[in-house]
Amino acid sequence: MNIEIRKYDPLKDNNGLLEIIKSEGEEWKDYLNPKYRKVLEGSITYVAQIEEQICGYSRSINDSGLYIWIIDLLAHKKYRGHTIGKKLLECLIAAFPGQDVFVMSDVDEYYKKLGYKNEGTIFKVE
Repeated sequence: MNIEIRKYDPLKDNNGLLEIIKSEGEEWKDYLNPKYRKVLEGSITYVAQIEEQICGYSRSINDSGLYIWIIDLLAHKKYRGHTIGKKLLECLIAAFPGQDVFVMSDVDEYYKKLGYKNEGTIFKVE
């Protein structure tokens, strides 16, 4: 299985990303908001594809050169277990050598499995 990782192209990739997000159901419904498309364009966004099919993506932000924050990492359910997430992360890290990269996650076990260290926690401010 040949997985290609590349920068997000809004004209080419939007429909494929929407399909992945829709497949996640109710939990990801906020990501279907048209504003999210603008968010993707303003972020560091990579897609994973197999042949011509988008099978995953990552969205990160650059905190003015201080840190890179991974905000979203998602692989389509039928492609999980094929190192898509790992390859997306490796691409991001390679694009920003020497930068500290952090992730905001609710799936800590995944990142522990990849060997990343837990460095605290985040809180939702309401």
